[in-house]
Amino acid sequence: MTSSWLLYGANGYTGELIAREAVRRGLRPVLAGRSREKIEGLASELDCPHLVFSVDDHTALVSALQGVQAILNCAGPFSLTARSMMQGCLATHVHYLDITGEIDVFELAHSVDEKAQRAGIVLCPGVGFDVVPTDSIAAKLKETLPEATELALGFDSRSGMSKGTAKTAIEAIADGCKVRRAGKLVSLPLGSRTRRIDFGGGERLAVAIPWGDVSTAYYTTGIPNIEVFTATSPNALKRLQRMNWLRPMLRRRFVQQMMKRRIEAKLRPPDQTQRESNPSFVWGEVRNEEGRVRTARLRTPNGYALTVQSALGIMERLLAEPQRAGFHTPSMLVGADFVTSLPGCSGIRLDS
Repeated sequence: MTSSWLLYGANGYTGELIAREAVRRGLRPVLAGRSREKIEGLASELDCPHLVFSVDDHTALVSALQGVQAILNCAGPFSLTARSMMQGCLATHVHYLDITGEIDVFELAHSVDEKAQRAGIVLCPGVGFDVVPTDSIAAKLKETLPEATELALGFDSRSGMSKGTAKTAIEAIADGCKVRRAGKLVSLPLGSRTRRIDFGGGERLAVAIPWGDVSTAYYTTGIPNIEVFTATSPNALKRLQRMNWLRPMLRRRFVQQMMKRRIEAKLRPPDQTQRESNPSFVWGEVRNEEGRVRTARLRTPNGYALTVQSALGIMERLLAEPQRAGFHTPSMLVGADFVTSLPGCSGIRLDS
């Protein structure tokens, strides 16, 4: 292999977008995944080295990591890949990045912070739309109101989902909505927390969701009470609330597998035209005990387009500049202003 980093899940929707943009920039990552036919075809087209292995094969994983400095994991749901990948990276002293938005993955990475420090590696999950823009806003708001005790984040993103994102959503629904209260993660019924939010184009109905920032924003800011919202419609909210009746069934492995197979067969992820015509709007709000409030807003490209640019930008910076070893959130690793340097992103607008 002749590359300094490995892209796992390159055959997936977002992984392939990242692989193509990496090559356009003159980079040659090692393209890897489980699907031999897809990986070999893409590697041949892009003239990149490649490897075919499953993360469940620890021997093959460790062997693959021997020749690289860092890995970018794009194979979701990350509940199935992150733990094995992190273990392999700790064993081989290889930096770990991924594009997850899964709360449990962030908590896992934080739990092995000391091991990562001893191994001399960076662990930074969530280097895509999940959670770079929201993490940046959280960090900026903390700067403006250091004594904040409550943080709310949210986004309005209207494009469709990739198959990996949809499969992850199935797992998240089974666990209900997650928020942080007094520093602890708490589960609430789906659709139980709503509010109206102006994401940047007028007020919209929004509902709390189990988004990664209820983990990452806590480590970024130390604010003990955190929730994350997404724009929705009244009908979509009702459908979400009805899902509470199905949560016990959704926890069953065979039900999740059945639904994931349906997603694999039926879902059509957004094409380039859909990505280019659907920007995202990100919002945040902090509040202190006296009731003082500060808000922030940010406009970004479509979430998948942002993920491509963000993941590659963070990878390039990680390889080019020495970084403190251990667990990082994106803004801890590259700063709160990093997102505003990405193509198509506005500055972060702060309002009192």
